[in-house]
Amino acid sequence: MRLEHLPSSVTRTGGDARFVSRLTRETLALVMAGGRGSRLHGLTDGRAKPSVPFGGKYRIIDFALSNCINSGVRRVGVLTQYKAHSLIRHVQTGWSFLRGEMGEFVELLPAQQRVDEVNWYVGTADAVYQNLDIVRAHAPRQVLILAGDHIYKMDYGRMLAEHAASDAQITVGCVEVPLDEASSFGVMEVDALGRIVRFDEKPLHARAMPDKPDRALASMGIYIIETEFLIECLSRDAAKPDSSHDFGKDIIPSAITNSRVFASPLRDVHDPERDAYWRDVGTIDAFWQANVELTNVIPELDLYDLQWPIWTAALQSPPAKFICTAGQHRGEAIDSIVSGGCIVGGKVRRSVLSSNVRIEDGSRVEDCVILPGTVIGPRCHIRRAVIDEGCVLPEGTEIGYSETSDRLRFFRTNGGITLVTRPMVGLHPSVL
Repeated sequence: MRLEHLPSSVTRTGGDARFVSRLTRETLALVMAGGRGSRLHGLTDGRAKPSVPFGGKYRIIDFALSNCINSGVRRVGVLTQYKAHSLIRHVQTGWSFLRGEMGEFVELLPAQQRVDEVNWYVGTADAVYQNLDIVRAHAPRQVLILAGDHIYKMDYGRMLAEHAASDAQITVGCVEVPLDEASSFGVMEVDALGRIVRFDEKPLHARAMPDKPDRALASMGIYIIETEFLIECLSRDAAKPDSSHDFGKDIIPSAITNSRVFASPLRDVHDPERDAYWRDVGTIDAFWQANVELTNVIPELDLYDLQWPIWTAALQSPPAKFICTAGQHRGEAIDSIVSGGCIVGGKVRRSVLSSNVRIEDGSRVEDCVILPGTVIGPRCHIRRAVIDEGCVLPEGTEIGYSETSDRLRFFRTNGGITLVTRPMVGLHPSVL
């Protein structure tokens, strides 16, 4: 949808391409953050997927929340359910800086069986339905529904402007994905005006885009829905005993026939003509890849972009330190991200070290993602691995060199990435 005829309430800010307007101020965002993310295996045994650490100092949910703040959408509800303690703590400590007296907030909405005393959230649509009283209380013009488990930058203000310009009742954020990966997404077909004419949730055989036979147009799990229309759709869906109460499976497909449902493609926040970055980090391989990509000299995801910062909880960690031991082993990191509180006495290459990680004397770490508070003992050799928070690897541990050994002790993916969690090796005393 083109933006030549924007409503008068929509304006750009300063010299950048950001859209901040009455539309953004009148929008309530609801971030769906209750899912487990079972394909991440042990990483989500004790935490919800949006709470998983990413990129050295962030959590996955920080990207959706930062997009809201940077877009001017400053009324945000976070819907939680599965093992939400660490997520709730993170949101409380990292996202309490908004001014409530100015109508700004990031509000936690845990599952409370608000509609009946039988069901928790049974689908994404049901999660919003059970909070319709809160939606009504905030009286937004439209509701922006977001998945809290993807890594990307997006100007929701632009999407809201397109939604208004097309007079849509629902707008679906979309991104192109390889056709052989499309069965993991909702796949849509659109007409020349961008109106969705077909929507299939996780089809076994996805349809390719007409002009791109190797690509499909996939839903990002982002929806803008007019508030009254949302209430009408969810109330009707809640009365259907055979519904799965899910936006992708039920709400969007049923609305296409008789309602104005449009697609809004993801665009780069600074240059709409450039391919935008978006990653679904729902598997161990994808999570590892997205993290390790950040160590490239010029990564696709720019975490150092001061015009579109990623916000998070500010940990009170000391500076990172590199040491040279008495045995003349020198700590060094090449093409790596090293977060605050790290002490490096070994050699690190193409790896992401989260906060307060220790790499002991003589160890070598390559192509790894090390989550907070982990200790890699002396003379360990670790490669192509994800080491979970608080693990302690004993002296001489080798990971990534023998598939047979890794499968016996840890979890190894078909892509050759080894996941190590605390029950597999031991727990650092600082997190007991």
